[in-house]
Amino acid sequence: MIDRRADAARCSRRVRRALVLLGAGLLTSVAIPARALPQVGDDGLRVLERGRFTVRYAPTDERLANALAASAAARDTFPGLPRPRVHVEIWVAPDDNTFRQWAGDGAPEWGNAFAFPVERRVVLHGHRSGKGGDALEVLRHELAHLALHEALGDMPPRWFDEGYASYAAGEWGRDEVLATNFALAIALGRLPTFAGLDSSFSQGATTAQAAYAFSFRAVAELAAIDRARGLTLFFAYWRRDRSLEMATRQAYGLTLGGFEEYWQRATRRRYGGLALVTDLSLGAILVVAMVGPLWIIRRRRDRRRLEAMRTADAAQAERERASALAALLGEQGEGPPD
Repeated sequence: MIDRRADAARCSRRVRRALVLLGAGLLTSVAIPARALPQVGDDGLRVLERGRFTVRYAPTDERLANALAASAAARDTFPGLPRPRVHVEIWVAPDDNTFRQWAGDGAPEWGNAFAFPVERRVVLHGHRSGKGGDALEVLRHELAHLALHEALGDMPPRWFDEGYASYAAGEWGRDEVLATNFALAIALGRLPTFAGLDSSFSQGATTAQAAYAFSFRAVAELAAIDRARGLTLFFAYWRRDRSLEMATRQAYGLTLGGFEEYWQRATRRRYGGLALVTDLSLGAILVVAMVGPLWIIRRRRDRRRLEAMRTADAAQAERERASALAALLGEQGEGPPD
């Protein structure tokens, strides 16, 4: 996840700090401050260097830090992009308070990690992963943000930025989220556009997760058009012409709008069966919702009628028994005396 608002705020603070230092005649110290920790300082943190990565971590997270550093160094290439060269710092937060402080005020509450491209930094929560491999996948996602930013700067829109990071991290589990949300979207008559995806990332955890899944599928479909070269030519054209529209046309022979329609059709084909099942299920639910109350009312009415009939039958049977007994006693009273 890339937090652009928090990143911009940090950049602003760095510029102000640099101007103060410049005015005081401390020009030689201006080039380094971005590599230093913020106000939290070095208290108890250890440093691990591995290739172009520096991992800062608490002593209790040493095992995790070694795994993160090894994974980052071993998988330091990203689909379609040149090999990254810039130095990156990875900060492993030992607890919630530290993570909140490092991530900044603009970071969503549900995020587990954030990338700050200008500062070339990843902030990762070391204790929110439910599975052993989640932290490595999350780091890979954030490093993909930095690699994309190193190659293309701020040109990628949000949907492509997040979709590419998920694609590079191999987050195929996004398809499960997509299956559910796509079926619901089709049932409600809505399928998101690229512009709509951009605005969905800031609308809460559930909507954001759906936006991640749709964005992932968009980038995966784009790469699959050219199975031999994937995104390589596309990125080369994008860097050269600095236009997503032109890059899409030259690499794949489609306009951006044409690819959006292609992606929507492909997604419909992939998940259309599930959408149909969901449509039928929702239709059945609607029918039950409409007919159910009437059925319950009729059943209650029939039950009252049946109970009234049973009561009437019981009363009639009692009257018949009384009449028979009276007739029997009457016949005995009219006979000859003993």
